[in-house]
This record gives sequence, structure tokens and C-alpha cells, in this order.
Amino acid sequence: MISAANLSKHYGDLVAVENLNLDVPAGQLFCFLGPNGAGKTTSIKMMTGLLKPRTGRVTICGIDIAVDPIAAKLKIGYIPDMPYLYDRLTTTEFFRFTGEIYDLERDRVEAQLEEQFKTFSLLEYRNVLVKDLSHGLRQRLVYAATFLHAPEVLFIDEPLVGLDPYTIRLIKDLLIERARGGMTIFLTTHILALAQDIADRIGIILKGRVVALGSLDELIAQSDGHDLESVFLNLTSSEYEG
Repeated sequence: MISAANLSKHYGDLVAVENLNLDVPAGQLFCFLGPNGAGKTTSIKMMTGLLKPRTGRVTICGIDIAVDPIAAKLKIGYIPDMPYLYDRLTTTEFFRFTGEIYDLERDRVEAQLEEQFKTFSLLEYRNVLVKDLSHGLRQRLVYAATFLHAPEVLFIDEPLVGLDPYTIRLIKDLLIERARGGMTIFLTTHILALAQDIADRIGIILKGRVVALGSLDELIAQSDGHDLESVFLNLTSSEYEG
């Protein structure tokens, strides 16, 4: 469902991503790990069509995102690490506005509003302005709106930043449930415990290059570690030395 072939991005002499080759099949929950500046966010932005790669090709559900970006993006849900919301809209208005962007039928939007607001415990906030929501409530609204058009592929950059324990558990359970239902999920995180808990497959990127790829058990076997933390530190320690 996600295929990146020979994907690279340079900023002058800085190599952000170099020769990324990655396939994430339908229903897989894939976690991308790496130190700050390793190339995680740049990779996501190229895969979602927000950045043009220097080289390479991305296909989403078999659609080349450079050839037919609209068709590809209709398959995608994307939650950045710092989502932009319209502060002067209420939560209900923002949700309906999202439905208009995707040209969804009004009845479908209203049905999804009730369902998603219930799932994310937003019903009592349906008339509250976005600017008056806490960080956690804003994140719940982003997830609710992202699921509105039923994306087949979901990209998330740092899904748990600043969230309370209740919302963390809600998001973790929801991601696992959606992946089991066939959604392809690609997320980046600095929280190794999250990847260890929920990932079907894990990639580790360092200085723009993938240095490890596989299931948790495969990574442990490959790097002579005993858990994900030891694997990660063994592979990335050079980034922090000297």
C-alpha cells in the first residue's frame, strides 16, 4: 500500500534522506525510529506529497503520487507532529469543514460526527471553539477529522506528544484496531516503548539512511540486543558520541 523506491532528499550539502527503499503492505503497522534530524519527518513529507524528492518514486495504493497526487492523497490520512487547526471554528464546524474538503455527502459527515466524537470523547465539546481546547482535546479532534474520509493509508508523525495517559491508551488501541481492519499505518516516534508495544515492523533511520528493518524479534537477532532500546542504542550510538 506504501512503496518508496530510491527516495532521496538533499538540502544543499545536507543529506536528509538517501536512497530510501521501503514497502509497507496493507494492514501493517510500521514504526519509523531515529534520532532527531535522522530524516523521519522528511520521509513522511515526501511520501505524502508535501515535499518533492530529489530522486525516487512513491506509490500509494498503486498510485504514483507525483503522477496523480489528488487520487493518491484521497487514500491518505496525515497527522503531523504539530497539526494546524482553525481556531475560530467550533469542533463541529471544523469536522464539517473537513468533510467539505473531501466532498463527502452531508449525511455521511453527520453520521461520522456522532461516531467519531463519541469515540474520542468530544461530544460535550461539540460547540467549543478550537482555540479553547487543551492540547489533548485538539489532538483527539485531529484524529476524529482524519478518520472521516476512511483513509486506506495513515501517516502519523509523533502520535503521542503531550497526550495524557487516557488519550495515549485510546490512540494505541485505535491504531492497533485499524491496522487489524486493513488500514496501512506508518508512524514516526521517539517513544521506543510505543514501537515495541504496537509495531508489526520497525525501521531505524540514521543520517538519512535506513540501518535496520524488520520485526522486533528480527532486529534483536540482527543487532545482538535484548530489547528495542538496546537495539536502537547499538545502531545509533555514533550519533551521540564525540
